[in-house]
Amino acid sequence: MYDIKPFPIPVVADLGPGTQSEDETLDYIAMPKGMETFHTPVLPEPEEIARHAGAVQVLHEVLAALRQVAEGASPKHETARVALADLPAQDLTLINQVLGEGEVSAQVLAPDGTPVLQIQESVFAGVWRVIESPGDGPVRDWIEAGGIPEVLRQTAKLDGSQSVPAALAVPPEVMNAPSVLVELEDQRRTWQPGQIAHVVNLSLLPLTPMDIGYLDHRLGTGRVLILSRGYGNCRITNCCVPHTWRVVYYNSQDTVILNSVEVTDMPEVACAAPEDLVDSVDRLHEVLQWVNQA
Repeated sequence: MYDIKPFPIPVVADLGPGTQSEDETLDYIAMPKGMETFHTPVLPEPEEIARHAGAVQVLHEVLAALRQVAEGASPKHETARVALADLPAQDLTLINQVLGEGEVSAQVLAPDGTPVLQIQESVFAGVWRVIESPGDGPVRDWIEAGGIPEVLRQTAKLDGSQSVPAALAVPPEVMNAPSVLVELEDQRRTWQPGQIAHVVNLSLLPLTPMDIGYLDHRLGTGRVLILSRGYGNCRITNCCVPHTWRVVYYNSQDTVILNSVEVTDMPEVACAAPEDLVDSVDRLHEVLQWVNQA
């Protein structure tokens, strides 16, 4: 009496965890697993350091400069230098051993791409070793205490004051880059010193490779390159427009996990925080106390 048609969906009798097979699995991007932390540098015996009066004097000057900045009114922007001119090679080697290498390094590049200024943060956050190698002059060598060496801010400011890269006709494959450029231009126009950075997270936007390439062309690439190895790796470059930086984070497999543009005078990830400066004063003071035992 009834015209029974075949049921189009097969009936599965066994249900529950483990009874069904999955054809696809979730594949997450690996996040950074290691983090750079403070390690006390391997120091020579106090008697050996004490024999190098020039190195000891420089370390005391560095401590005084660091304390001056940490206790100053503007620890994020104030810096103080300690010159290393005419210091014997053995004293320089000893200073390098005491300071060690921290998590942030930087370069200022010449127009041909060769580094004319190299910077390495020490294990004492906010204490920087700076070596300037101009092609037409003598090498200058100094230690700078502060959030970040002032020459990086000055170079980025100079790059931003130069002529803006020439605009190209927007290719048909470029979809969303123009709106991002308008947002960045609006933020640059209203930005004031001390203002919180405005961050545009490119990783969350529907941008094609052509969009990214067009952004890079319109923003330009400046002469400042900063690498931070605190938690994963972070590559920071300044742009050829005012107050604008490209900040890209990588995991341990060198895969991009965050691609962003910041409107600020200097990205916070590159700088030693005020509390880090205070902590470095205490640590360097302990090292010099150990040296004074000799």
